[in-house]
Amino acid sequence: MTAPELLVDLALCAGLLGLAKRMLATTDLFEAVVLFIVFGLLLALAWARLSAPNTALAEAAFGAGLAGAPLLATLAHLGQKRAVGPDGYHDDE
Repeated sequence: MTAPELLVDLALCAGLLGLAKRMLATTDLFEAVVLFIVFGLLLALAWARLSAPNTALAEAAFGAGLAGAPLLATLAHLGQKRAVGPDGYHDDE
């Protein structure tokens, strides 16, 4: 393994760990979902670096795409439901 390859692997590992930590620490649901999708894409890159193209493709398709889209749709649905409270004002005001 050459030095540039090692640097790429270390950066990928640090990025995955940093994203996981931030994803678990955030209180904003939209940010958590976006970080989850980005985490899935970085994990697909990690699988590709490990010479597992089938696993990388499955992670990109299922982990980021098919899991992220319903989460975003659910968030949009929740945002519409609680946008206006029973008194006609926003809940977060």
